[in-house]
Amino acid sequence: MTSATIDLPTRYRSTRGGASNVSFGTAVISGLASDGGLFVPHTIPHLPPDWFTKWRSLPFHQLATEIFKLYVDPAEIPPADLAKLAERSYSTFTHPDVTPVVNLKSASTSGADVRVLELFHGPTLAFKDVALQFVGNLFEYLLEKEAREGSVPQKLTVVGATSGDTGSAAIYGLRGKKNIDVYILFPNGRVSPVQEAQMTAVPDHNVHCLAVDNASFDDCQAVLKNLFADKEWSKAHRLAAVNSINWARILAQITYYFAAYFQTVGDAATEAVNNGQDLPKVAFSVPTGNFGDVLAGFYAAQMGLPVARLLIATNANDILHRFLRPDSGRYVRLTADASQGGGCVPTYSPAMDILVSSNFERLVWFLASTVPGGNAAAASAQVAGWMRDLSSSGAFAVGSEVLNSARRLFESQRVDDAETLATIRRHYDASGYVLDPHTAVGVCAVEKELAITPELAKVPIVCLATAHPAKFSEAVSEALQGTSFNFDTILPESVKALENMPKRRIDVSGATIDNVKKVVASTQAF
Repeated sequence: MTSATIDLPTRYRSTRGGASNVSFGTAVISGLASDGGLFVPHTIPHLPPDWFTKWRSLPFHQLATEIFKLYVDPAEIPPADLAKLAERSYSTFTHPDVTPVVNLKSASTSGADVRVLELFHGPTLAFKDVALQFVGNLFEYLLEKEAREGSVPQKLTVVGATSGDTGSAAIYGLRGKKNIDVYILFPNGRVSPVQEAQMTAVPDHNVHCLAVDNASFDDCQAVLKNLFADKEWSKAHRLAAVNSINWARILAQITYYFAAYFQTVGDAATEAVNNGQDLPKVAFSVPTGNFGDVLAGFYAAQMGLPVARLLIATNANDILHRFLRPDSGRYVRLTADASQGGGCVPTYSPAMDILVSSNFERLVWFLASTVPGGNAAAASAQVAGWMRDLSSSGAFAVGSEVLNSARRLFESQRVDDAETLATIRRHYDASGYVLDPHTAVGVCAVEKELAITPELAKVPIVCLATAHPAKFSEAVSEALQGTSFNFDTILPESVKALENMPKRRIDVSGATIDNVKKVVASTQAF
């Protein structure tokens, strides 16, 4: 196969150099590359010249199909099959637009055009449904394809770690799927009651929820990586990843950046096209933990979506914010005995309580490969070294060229719990709109950024609303105490029903690979 054939967006390579020319299906089923790296496309596709006029009025599932087609070889998954997968995946959403954009009016946004992209209209009321409804159907499709092609019907053991929303979204995407067992690890006592109930109330026998004692999300995620690193065990059980390390999740999330753009720019963009002018730009603020959500926006921008800025909004667990400081470029995991207080800090935005953002590896690989003199092989060697440093010393540092390249599109703000609660209250008082705590982090980040960079107000700013406020009753109730707010008024029927549903979970005494292997051995449904 020629290099021209290999260098396609439909073929995939490891960020650490140990695999290349990998098919989309193999990348999705494998999750992690054999060298521990993450799969990335050989190249990022450019948008077709007429993308705006052809795509702007498409319903969400058709828009998703057009984007998926750019990254999937039609010989592997025919476009008609991709269309059916997308339509099936997004038929489970309750809003006709799937991910609607709403205006957010408040004096605190300094007169800027600030909007909210509601990503919580799926089965589990979180943004991860957008990806995991698709991933569940995609896994099933790929297994059925193997069977049709005459191989022995394959089975998958899907594993995931969650700080809250990934677990339930993965479960709802995979529940009842043939030949698939799903195991979700979550840190016991460190997810919200609704998040836990959404996971543990699912009765399907292929679903297994592991409540891990004395653990953080990072501990649970480390167990997953160790399971994949055990080549013999991983092969025997045919492990597949459902966390955002899986490329299919990033791919699916690209769609809602385009959907938000079309809903935001409206007639102004149409007028620009008609007059032969450049399309207007939009900025995005993204509450960020494992970096998958904002990375999808980065890929959208590299494809050609007119993105003015990607604002990374972090809570007290601020490894990305610290990295992006102008004089930094150091990616440092804080430990329990670190001088700054260290360790993972529990916050009101628990899905972001993460010390190491796994998908950041994909970004630094791309940046290292595209700086002057950079290339894929050199970037892979650099990333492999950086990841070794992170594993051995808890830190790595990039050069100024990589940092400056990141800062051309990314900015960041850190938001603490007090600011989070104040933001929820401020916007409720102003308009009656109820933000969940993660979305509040994103909105507050915009307000802080506008205070120091007022020119950002020249473009519309879309804040990603990553979860429904009903999932975080403690934070919302505390923020709105003393008001006339009644929590029952925002509770969806699906959340109300959870209270009386039987729950089942498996208690695990600690985050060790042996503990998880024992659970898998004793519970596999197929």
